[in-house]
Amino acid sequence: MPILSVDNISLHYGERRLLDGVSFMVNEGDKIAFIGNNGAGKSTLFKIIKGTIKPDEGKIIRHGNTIVGFLSQNMDEQDLSGSTLKPQKLIDIEERKTALEYEIAAAGEDEAKLKPLMDEYSRVTAEYEAMGGYDYDHRMADALAGLGLTGLSERTDLTTLSGGEKMRVCLAQLIVAHPDILMLDEPTNHLDIEAIEWLEDFLSSYGGAVFVISHDRHFIDKVANRVIELQDGSIRCYRGNYDDYKVQKEEFLKTQEAYIANLSAELEHQMDVKQTMLSHRNISGYHQREKMVDKLEEVLAREKAKLPSGATSMSFTVVPEERSGAEDKILLQVKDVSKNYDDDPFLFEHVSFELKANQKIFLAGPNGCGKSTLLTMLMGRQGGFDGSVFIASSASVGYMEQFVPFEDESLSCFDELISRSDLTNTEARSMLARFGFRGEDALKTINVLSGGERSRLYLCCLLQEKPDILFLDEPTNHLDIDSREVLEDALTAYNGAIICVSHDRFFIDKCADQILGFNNGTAKLYDKYSYYRKDVAKNTVVAPIKEEKKEDEKASRETEAKKESRNKAADRKEAAKRRSRISAIEKEIEVLEDEQKELEATFTSGAGAEEYNKYAANAEKIESLYTEYMLLTEEEDS
Repeated sequence: MPILSVDNISLHYGERRLLDGVSFMVNEGDKIAFIGNNGAGKSTLFKIIKGTIKPDEGKIIRHGNTIVGFLSQNMDEQDLSGSTLKPQKLIDIEERKTALEYEIAAAGEDEAKLKPLMDEYSRVTAEYEAMGGYDYDHRMADALAGLGLTGLSERTDLTTLSGGEKMRVCLAQLIVAHPDILMLDEPTNHLDIEAIEWLEDFLSSYGGAVFVISHDRHFIDKVANRVIELQDGSIRCYRGNYDDYKVQKEEFLKTQEAYIANLSAELEHQMDVKQTMLSHRNISGYHQREKMVDKLEEVLAREKAKLPSGATSMSFTVVPEERSGAEDKILLQVKDVSKNYDDDPFLFEHVSFELKANQKIFLAGPNGCGKSTLLTMLMGRQGGFDGSVFIASSASVGYMEQFVPFEDESLSCFDELISRSDLTNTEARSMLARFGFRGEDALKTINVLSGGERSRLYLCCLLQEKPDILFLDEPTNHLDIDSREVLEDALTAYNGAIICVSHDRFFIDKCADQILGFNNGTAKLYDKYSYYRKDVAKNTVVAPIKEEKKEDEKASRETEAKKESRNKAADRKEAAKRRSRISAIEKEIEVLEDEQKELEATFTSGAGAEEYNKYAANAEKIESLYTEYMLLTEEEDS
């Protein structure tokens, strides 16, 4: 059952049509992952649903009394001014409830005073209970603990918290409020692995709907039962999680490319026939065929528009210079390293490992365990530790931190790359294009770049230096899914060594040879990320999901089962009709195409107007059948 409808939403930014007739529904129990390249318009659509941006066309429909809760990735957009962990409305009701209790006690046996006070107290307590006031503090503490945030008092001034802490508080407030739809914009951005895994479990069992923007593919795999992709202003919907989406999209692209190839061949053929009619002075037939050609060109343009443009995706292959020496040559050696600050307990201790040529070691662990600290120590940028770090004297290194610095931000992307490489102008242009800076984008100045664009430009420059060891600190943080996947392929093929800090489990699984996992104040090597997580789980007490949530989930499942039972017969009947019609269309197209071949054979032996008109009518019918076929097969897939 739909609880929110997005109906034909369109929005222009100058010449650009950011959203082009976007329509879909959010149903009860949906867990939707909203994906697309950076700048595609995902957050903008969220703001349109929220009502902070007005579309040029279309409308948002909230069915019934649907309550929608929003989490923005930009904390400046969240209402945190002077607020506390508890909503102000709940605080006001709580204070009125307490005041009434004192007034009732003071009224004693005076019925005239007592009755109105008791009536109001009954209303206030009912509202307080409806807002979850009696166990609000307990549920909030659970949510904050699960998200890795403890030690906040009930009246903590949220304006003094860091950006990451604010995000987690806002997320916890939403979770406790339990709206009908949770709309979350990049909720994993400031969470460590433990908090992300807790959030995955929570959202998977959430009784309401979830609509989340995310580039975290592992998170999508765990949470989503639908994927909506926004690309070039339009959307396409897929069933299942990220793995399902990848399979379905590949099938769609294959089918669409084959359909476009057939349309192109038909268009070329019709243009030849049109020219033949003109040479035969068949003006009436020529004009009919001209209309057909125009129609085919429109259909072809429309179908081509359904294919991704890939205009902002990174596309590159790293080809570092050939390395000399054995692959098992030790480039970096860490022996019994420990680190603490002043008289505090050790951040970590007794860490030992070796990095060999071509080896890729990823550092994983919760926020604050010392991953980035160890990374800077390995590069010699931080001292004051026990133990020893040895790096090969001949090894060159490159480093990319979470916020990438540029010495002169007034330079263009092109000028920055030229100044840091031996590339010619043409080679530099080509390299920037492979990193997503095409055309005029190559001339953008660094100070106007987004976080993702800065990362892409920095990587572009860094990889031209072809270091023996790449030190990377969360390199995927500002990259969209397409860019992450191309980066993964590039780093997998990179024939230098890599030390990388990352929370992106998909990225880790694809690129890492070994995991240096932090646990219980130290770190050791694991062959797989899953082995590391199992080791952590042995020492972790997982807070149980409340029974009431399980009951909600069970009730939700029972409701869905009843709906499925009621609609099963109708669904089967519709599916049978659809399959029958698809089969009939295939046969009809086959007959018509055979007839077209027979008619084509007559064109060289004096065919008359009747044959040409018949051919034109058949072609128009084939086009109509193809269109119906595509719509029916899309319904079958969905």
